Amino acid sequence: MPEKPKDKGEPLETGKPVPEAIPETLPARMDGTEVRASADEPVVAVVSAGSEPATTSVPTNPVVAVVSEIIEPAVATIRLERKHPLAIRWMHWVNFPVLFTMIWSGLLIYWNDSDNAYQHPHAVYRVGVGSLTLVRLFPPWFWKLMNAPYRVTEGLGYHFFFMWVFAINGILYVSYLLISGEWRVLVPERRSFMDAIQVTLVDLHLRKGLPPQKKYNGAQKIAYTSVVLMGLGSLVTGLSIYKPTQVHWITTLLGGYEMARWEHFWLTMGFCAFFIVHVGQVILAGWNNFRSMVSGYEIVPAAKASLEEERRVG
Repeated sequence: MPEKPKDKGEPLETGKPVPEAIPETLPARMDGTEVRASADEPVVAVVSAGSEPATTSVPTNPVVAVVSEIIEPAVATIRLERKHPLAIRWMHWVNFPVLFTMIWSGLLIYWNDSDNAYQHPHAVYRVGVGSLTLVRLFPPWFWKLMNAPYRVTEGLGYHFFFMWVFAINGILYVSYLLISGEWRVLVPERRSFMDAIQVTLVDLHLRKGLPPQKKYNGAQKIAYTSVVLMGLGSLVTGLSIYKPTQVHWITTLLGGYEMARWEHFWLTMGFCAFFIVHVGQVILAGWNNFRSMVSGYEIVPAAKASLEEERRVG
């Protein structure tokens, strides 16, 4: 008894050859040419839109499935790391022009100064040993370059205004470090001093290979913490010069009025030195480092440890 033909909706049994043979000649194309195929080649039928349903012939030999090569998912080699919080960035960029203005106006004030005998006007302080003077700060050409002569009143006005901005910004910065826990990544550790020596030797091209670094290396931790303390020192010495009678006990602790002025001056020179080194290091570090102080994020290797752990445990 002949087999009952299968419905068109029923799936074909897998693994069994199809009893129908491939015709030697397939229906002609629209251009009139014939398509020939051998029984050993699979046939692909192309059905154009609007045409009648076409019947695809299946080869008599078993169908060989071609499995596409499995593509492994791409593994990221870099990632974005949150480096500087918004508050740190704001206070950094506020402090930059404010500190610059404080130094500039302070120099205008210093030009008006002289020693008691008026032997060294505009150059009270010097660098030297004993009676030997290497250089006096500052030479005449420096004051001419700054256009500083006879601008002491202007300097006082700028200095007394921006000192409040400098003080408020500094207090907010230290408060944020304490409250947020960012102080953990800033304060030097026991090994920071050895790391700072290694970093300095690398910068001087006397050694290769930097020590392990987290958010800041040892040299940066020492420098940035020192700047915070220098800011505090500048405020205290500046206040003792500004109001020597009202805060006479601070002036006395600092060694007297003249000593407080001397300390205030050299703290300012320390800020100038830090500014030069800091800008130079930023240029050497490149755009990725600078961008992190603008956007807050830095591109780092994917395998690098996250800074969040350092913020939590220090």
